[in-house]
Amino acid sequence: MTLAGHLEELRRRLGLSLLAWLAATGVSFAYAGQLIAWLHWPAVRYIPQLAALSPTEPLVAYLRVAALGGFVLATPVLLAQLWGFVRPGLKPSERSLGTIVIWWGSAQFLLGGAVAYFILLPVSLRVLLSVGAQMIVPIISVDRYLSFATGLVFWCGMIFELPVVLSLLAKVGIVTPEWLRQQRPYAVLVLVIAAALITPTTDPVNLLLMAVPLVGLYELSIVIARWMCPRAMDRGGR
Repeated sequence: MTLAGHLEELRRRLGLSLLAWLAATGVSFAYAGQLIAWLHWPAVRYIPQLAALSPTEPLVAYLRVAALGGFVLATPVLLAQLWGFVRPGLKPSERSLGTIVIWWGSAQFLLGGAVAYFILLPVSLRVLLSVGAQMIVPIISVDRYLSFATGLVFWCGMIFELPVVLSLLAKVGIVTPEWLRQQRPYAVLVLVIAAALITPTTDPVNLLLMAVPLVGLYELSIVIARWMCPRAMDRGGR
């Protein structure tokens, strides 16, 4: 395929992905109230009511959660379009991984979002809102809270795609399990930095809650890469 052909294929895939996301966002908008209540649940103990500080803030809040809900619903379609774009460049033995990548990637995103919702979000709120609790009454706008909660859930879901990405790169020969092992010290440093950027607090508890799963995901990626491409074990990724 020519460069123009690749660009046209990319445009088509991006267009289909955008349409899928918009359609899923429309569906999510119908349930935005329930989604806001669901995202508010970890904070009810500390913030019984969310405030609206401007007339447009409730609408912005609904659009924000609808966009995130649409992304979650459209994840299988988005991954399918991504796979459809890279599939022609793969070997026949590698093209059969499409279904696994799509559903595994979707499951990993949901797992990361669940970790953020059930673990990181409650702990972060407890730490952040305990500062000056005797003097300060938290009055937090619905848009600010949802920005905080959805950002944490989204980025945690994205970072949990690490095993899918590394395993796929190993399968197509870009990296090898041996190379991944050699890069472990640098990978751990990068993952700890990523955990520090994702977590909203600077305390070591939240950092560990995020960093330990990430390092575990990296180790899992090495194991899966060994299983997917055992013949590449001695090439060292060079």
